[in-house]
Amino acid sequence: MTRLKLHVERHAVSRIGWLRAAVLGANDGIISTASLIVGVAAAHASGSSVLLTGVAGLVAGAMSMAAGEYVSVSSQSDTETADIARETEELRNDPDAELNELTGIYATRGLTPELARQVAEQLMAKDALAAHARDELHITDATTARPVQAALTSAATFAMGAALPLIVVLLAPPTQIAVAVTVASLAFLALLGAVGARAGGAPIGRAVMRVTFWGAVAMAITAGIGRLFGAVV
Repeated sequence: MTRLKLHVERHAVSRIGWLRAAVLGANDGIISTASLIVGVAAAHASGSSVLLTGVAGLVAGAMSMAAGEYVSVSSQSDTETADIARETEELRNDPDAELNELTGIYATRGLTPELARQVAEQLMAKDALAAHARDELHITDATTARPVQAALTSAATFAMGAALPLIVVLLAPPTQIAVAVTVASLAFLALLGAVGARAGGAPIGRAVMRVTFWGAVAMAITAGIGRLFGAVV
């Protein structure tokens, strides 16, 4: 008797929703908070002022990320809902046209017209709306918009990312805050880029280079502005 082994595949696309929000939140938390700290420290502010600036940046940034993600992903969700409602109406009013449409989609993917017709008929007999949502609208459970999840993930990961340079501020000597935060934050960004790339199945080296480069640019610019205004004041 032949035994069939269950073949299980895990693809990175199933994690794309929360992974995008998590990486974006943590990356933004590190870069924006570290840049604020470096800029204020370069202006020769006191250690307590630098710390206060970092904490304010953490709170404001986390709230901003949550609100921004919620609004953005809610817009996507509204569009998906409207498309589903429109497709439901079309299936109700003209199912034959919808069957032909689905048949054409499968035919363009390489199936013979006869087989494409059979596949379309069987899928529509099981769940017509799901078939059209997946193959016509490209809406699936893995990619569907989840506003609350995106907002909470972004806020939480931003706060965690922003907390890292703040910890460095607490541990570093007051005269070395700018240098310590810069070096540590670039290391944090490199680690984040590697973790995000690994989770998403992307090349690690490219992700690390990209995130550290732009982090260094952001901190260099804010440090220059802080030093300039510090000298003027």
